[in-house]
Amino acid sequence: MKFENEFKKHMVPEWTDAYVDYNGLKRLLREISCEKQIKKSRGTFWRSKKKPTVNGKCNELTSQPRKCQIMKDIENQVGDIDRSQLHDHSHLSKSSSHRKFQEISEIEMTFLRKLDEELNKANSFYKENVEAVTKEASVLSKQMETLIALRRKMEISPLTERHDSHAEVSTIPLSTTLQTPCPSGSVHLDSVVEMDANNQREQKESNWGSELDQVHTEVSSSKHLEKVTTLENNQYPQEILKHVKVVDVFSSRKSTARDICKNFEEDDLDIDQDDRSKIEEQLKKAFAEFYQKLHSLKQYSFMNLSAFARIMKKYEKVSSKVAVKSFMEIVDNSYLGSSDEVADLMKMVEITFIKNFSNSNYTEAMKLLKPKTKREKHSVTFSSGFLSGCAVALFVATVLKIVSQKLMEREDGPHYMENIFPLYSLFGFVVLHMLMYAADLYFWRCCRVNYPFIFGSKRGTELGWQEVFLLGAGFAVLASASFLANLYLDRDPSTQKYRTEAEKVPLGTTALILLIAFCPFNILYKSSRFFFIHCILRCISAPLCKVKFPDYFLADQLTSQVQASRCIVLYICYYGLGEYSRKQNKCHTRGVYNTLSFIIAVIPFWLRFLQCIRRLLEEKDSMHGYNALKYLSTIVAVLIRTACELRKGATWMVLALISSAVAVLMNTYWDIVVDWGLLQKHSKNKYLRDRLLVSKKSVYFAAMILNILLRIAWIQLVLAFNLRSFQKVAATTLISCLEIIRRGLWNFFSLENEHLNNVNKYRSFKSVPLPFSYSDDDSEKDD
Repeated sequence: MKFENEFKKHMVPEWTDAYVDYNGLKRLLREISCEKQIKKSRGTFWRSKKKPTVNGKCNELTSQPRKCQIMKDIENQVGDIDRSQLHDHSHLSKSSSHRKFQEISEIEMTFLRKLDEELNKANSFYKENVEAVTKEASVLSKQMETLIALRRKMEISPLTERHDSHAEVSTIPLSTTLQTPCPSGSVHLDSVVEMDANNQREQKESNWGSELDQVHTEVSSSKHLEKVTTLENNQYPQEILKHVKVVDVFSSRKSTARDICKNFEEDDLDIDQDDRSKIEEQLKKAFAEFYQKLHSLKQYSFMNLSAFARIMKKYEKVSSKVAVKSFMEIVDNSYLGSSDEVADLMKMVEITFIKNFSNSNYTEAMKLLKPKTKREKHSVTFSSGFLSGCAVALFVATVLKIVSQKLMEREDGPHYMENIFPLYSLFGFVVLHMLMYAADLYFWRCCRVNYPFIFGSKRGTELGWQEVFLLGAGFAVLASASFLANLYLDRDPSTQKYRTEAEKVPLGTTALILLIAFCPFNILYKSSRFFFIHCILRCISAPLCKVKFPDYFLADQLTSQVQASRCIVLYICYYGLGEYSRKQNKCHTRGVYNTLSFIIAVIPFWLRFLQCIRRLLEEKDSMHGYNALKYLSTIVAVLIRTACELRKGATWMVLALISSAVAVLMNTYWDIVVDWGLLQKHSKNKYLRDRLLVSKKSVYFAAMILNILLRIAWIQLVLAFNLRSFQKVAATTLISCLEIIRRGLWNFFSLENEHLNNVNKYRSFKSVPLPFSYSDDDSEKDD
């Protein structure tokens, strides 16, 4: 793998702007190389009398305005000399060209200035982040000391192996790392220059392994354990726990009833075993996230140092000047090349975590601190292709079955399809949504959108596009097979005795899917299934829970599944009221069903409305209030549109058109301007935004136009009253599918905008709430 690709692969997406502009520096080197070629061809012109020629890449560079103005000037000089045929001055020109070649040209000065700017940029960013993690380390150290004191106070042994019940609890405060230097973890740039991309990765992994072996040796060393901080008597915990409060990490509220200092001398403490377990689990997460941040900083330093070494080696080759050694000495002496704080902090985090959270189990601790990167599996690719092929075959078989039996030409054929089609369209909506989401994941990955961080997924457990496509294909196979089985059992003359049981096939399929979704066993991506269920519960409980990005993102998905929600109501009516046994669809004649159709249609929008109100009260941002009004207008439009579908009439049609037009205008503006961040007035990309992840600007304009067209697709439902019953069902299903496609389009650009907002703030790690609060910290905040 080329170093350029390796460099891009190991970038933290949100820190892209802070990395060395390796491509920009390579571009300048190509211009320097082209300048040398032109100078050389100009020098040989006097001997060969041939028109100077340059490399094709140089022609590409010179064809672009401004980027290589020096090249154009040189070519003009050569052209002038060629036209005037100044043979008498050939020796003078040759000497002048040779003398200029020895000097540093303007383009080389531009390269060196940019090199200096990139070094300063990387140094500033790295130093700023090291200072931030150093402060965070002191906070974690204080939290760890408090936890150990609490363990001592409660007379509960820490999570370490003990042979003596009176053994002391030990840890290493992270704040001591700057005073207690560890073995150097700096990068040796002399060896970096000579390594190619593959050797770099191997050496990095080798260094990583040797450092961990050293940590393991230090943990097991009795000499090292003599240096650790110990709680020597009962007074020390009392000193530590003074003015300490426990924070409810799940609701982010300080519990004044759990004031440890206040209840210290009392017999019954308000901290029980469950509370202590929650505290330890929260500190585990904080240490793991902190360790990942340190690892990313270390990798940032390594990759930038490697980039400087690589680019200087290329510069030395292009310019024929010996400059690598002197410049790399500057890089080595810079903060980026000489700072060991990150490596020291990593070692101390490892030692503290191993000693206090993993029973001194080195292997288990490193699994928690450094989870393995998720890799694509060939079995997933094969299964996806196999299941998608099966789904297509079953769909074709179903169509052929309907055509061969001439089902739509029979007297009861349309009535059967009218009854059964809505039941299976629910599966179709879900499959289409999953396929659109898989496409979103694929393009997010291509554009380097850090969707796992934005969604708050546990590192290494997030689903990729292939896994989601696999689930969608499996879902499609199950739904297609169920529909084909129902069609065969119900309509085939040889299976007339199974017609009653055939009607239960959709219900059985739904029950099987729910069973798989809520299966407690570790199969079929259990963590992702439970994460999805957790988000669903948080959406339903709005506004009682704090709203996070996955919650309102999922609620937005539900607003595009209104017809699927109505299908659920149809299931309740069809099976709960026994309609399936009479082969008649009387649900629409029941007042309860019509009432539920009103309610179920607005529930997703109502949940988003409540989420916006909750965020407005918490964040005091008026934009959430405007967003709530947008959803309120949509609720009104959906109610009137539903009434129009059920009652019909010119009055309801006019009201539906007016209310829906207002809702469409508000929603379209919000989609494009707020959610997508487009149509910015002072953007360098006209009518778009300053930063774009898709190279072709036409994609954004096409997406805006398509979003508007799909937003107004509902007009067909309002105007098409002359359709037959089954045709109306089919049209409704088609419009609902278009809305799901529009939502998939919205997902990509919405998350792209969210990612760029994180990039602008260099925000790439989760903020884990800490379990302990200190009264002195509170007083400082009040001041």
